[in-house]
Amino acid sequence: MSKRIIGVGSPLVDILSQVPHEHIDTIDGDKGGMQMVDFDQLQKLISDAGDHELAPGGSAANTLLGLLELGFDGAFLGKLGKDERGQFFTDSFTKAGGKTTSFKYCAETPTGTCLSLVTPDAERTLRPFLGAAANLGTHEVSAADFTDHDHVHIEGYLLFNRELALQTLKAAKEAGCTVSVDLASFEVVLANKDVLGELLNEYVDMVFANEEEAKAWCDSEDPHVALDSLKAHCDVVAVKLGADGAWVQHGDEKVFVDAHKVNAIDTTGAGDLWASGFLYGHFSGLGPEKSAKLASKVGAEVVQIMGATIPKEGWSRISELLKELK
Repeated sequence: MSKRIIGVGSPLVDILSQVPHEHIDTIDGDKGGMQMVDFDQLQKLISDAGDHELAPGGSAANTLLGLLELGFDGAFLGKLGKDERGQFFTDSFTKAGGKTTSFKYCAETPTGTCLSLVTPDAERTLRPFLGAAANLGTHEVSAADFTDHDHVHIEGYLLFNRELALQTLKAAKEAGCTVSVDLASFEVVLANKDVLGELLNEYVDMVFANEEEAKAWCDSEDPHVALDSLKAHCDVVAVKLGADGAWVQHGDEKVFVDAHKVNAIDTTGAGDLWASGFLYGHFSGLGPEKSAKLASKVGAEVVQIMGATIPKEGWSRISELLKELK
């Protein structure tokens, strides 16, 4: 059954730049992590990184774009600037078949931008400037935004604005939607451990975490500890282990699915597109194992290219697997 899904988060334009390992040592913050920057810092980082390319981005937006490619109806709630990058994002989302009726705009602030520094090991270090995306106010989010949808997918980065995150969760539930949250980064988890459990318990039906986020949550490297801990709050839990596969639990059913072995060149969007595959499978009635297998395939396709926009050939291979799974 096709579901109408809306994503909530920061609509960003990704600036993708391949850099040597040594380049990461010249900037503040951990390799593979995420650290907010202001506009001037971003411009300098872009200049220092050298050659780059543009792509629509943002965690929840990437997931929605993937779901659109798989055939679901999708929309997005977030704020853009009225500028060239904002138009680029809008055009990209519309071209993919997405509805822009929930887009908000801000004339005074530039569209959010995220510099993704990709090292030869395919790891990406993120430096986002949220810009207009950070100006989305609680007064702009209500149940009316979600009444035409069945499910709301929220990026964990929204938790950096707790008031907005809580308003979004309440509005989604008021509209009768189920909710999934991708924890997004270990920084998100560490900064919100004091409230995260309560929010998951009260409002969230599905939660997705990678191994770093899972460790930050439960202080253990054992994925089963993370599964058990998160399962206490949500009915569906996924702990992704990158190239080592993923554990998924839905109710009492726990499954492990291997990752596809590919030559990864950029992990930008890997978790976001994994969520696309899993959500599509889940709402299509495939069950946890087949949903995770589809998620693994979608994630494998995106790490073989720069950015989070899988080319047509990749979607064709995904389609072939989907036929087998159905």
